[in-house]
Amino acid sequence: MSEDLNTRVRRWRRELHGIPETAFEEHATAAYVAAVLEELGFAVARGIGGTGVVGSLTRGKAGRAVGLRAELDALPIDEVSGRAHGSRHAGRMHACGHDGHMAMVLGAAAELAANGGWDGALRVIFQPAEEPGRGAQAMVDDGVFERFPVDALYGLHNLPGMPPGHLHTRAGAIMASEDNFEIVVVGRGGHAASPHLVIDPLVVGAEIVLALQTVVARNVDPLKPAVLSCTEFHTDGARNAIPGQVRITGDTRSFDPEVQRLLERRIRELSEGIAAAHGAMCTVTYTHEFAPTINDERCARVAGEAAVTALGADRVDAECAPIMPSEDFGVFARYVPACFSFIGNGTVEGEGGTPLHSRSYDANDDVLAAGVAFYGAVVRAELAPLVTGPE
Repeated sequence: MSEDLNTRVRRWRRELHGIPETAFEEHATAAYVAAVLEELGFAVARGIGGTGVVGSLTRGKAGRAVGLRAELDALPIDEVSGRAHGSRHAGRMHACGHDGHMAMVLGAAAELAANGGWDGALRVIFQPAEEPGRGAQAMVDDGVFERFPVDALYGLHNLPGMPPGHLHTRAGAIMASEDNFEIVVVGRGGHAASPHLVIDPLVVGAEIVLALQTVVARNVDPLKPAVLSCTEFHTDGARNAIPGQVRITGDTRSFDPEVQRLLERRIRELSEGIAAAHGAMCTVTYTHEFAPTINDERCARVAGEAAVTALGADRVDAECAPIMPSEDFGVFARYVPACFSFIGNGTVEGEGGTPLHSRSYDANDDVLAAGVAFYGAVVRAELAPLVTGPE
């Protein structure tokens, strides 16, 4: 990446960091990336799936198309940093590095537009509402792949704790699904001094929480990863009053739809059975928030080889272990061949190693060039010009 482009990419990243917007409200952010793309010569479509943006650029006559995806949205978090480029929007910040992801895609778009070496259609897709897991499906429902078809789609996420500029990917499952659950137990409240007159939902809820810890250990095949976590326990009681109701919330993570169904079934069976045994009522609400991210085998191979070309073999792991967090990219991967990868943000606190979703997190500008180089290598691998012999 040239010194001039490196300067522009860093500037784009920092300017985007200063204008964070949350899900489906990314109007200024969308306008910013659209303006940059138009300056680069891309045809730009706005308002896809709400605030989504797609830029398209065609070179040559080949019929293939490849997409690069980044996320527009930020988190509802107050930034604590003191940085000159810090958030100018109270209560919102780019605490997950989406500003860096956007800058990498814009940088790749600029480099590919300027230097060529590819033949086909390049789509750059800027997705709204990744954080709540709603934006990818909104774009799909709005016909993004009918209007802007792609033969392959690629995405990146920065990863604190991983050496800066290193890239990890794999074929198959790379990030888990996320499902949420809410269990409401209704008993009969009363005075704390008269427990014999009540049906105590606290006791019922406590038994449910403990019983749910057996699901992964005793119901899920030990060769299939899964997580079940109860994360909140609320009551309507007081210090001297046994409550009439408790509410338990939590989430599950897995890679296999069969495991997802098993987790839901066992949560319902255990919760309803324990409540019935105590004479209480119970309702369970279970929702699917994020699809698992499953990488296409061919796309994963292209990504691994492109990463070696761009970054060097010593900085690439093409058979990395999957991780349990979730990503909205998984929805896109259900509709088109796709590959998602991780790029190291750094290992030192304050120099890229600050955890995601922290109030003091910041994307590492020194990693941007690696992301741009990787994306450029991917596009040139997918859209290599055809070599024809003499007529």
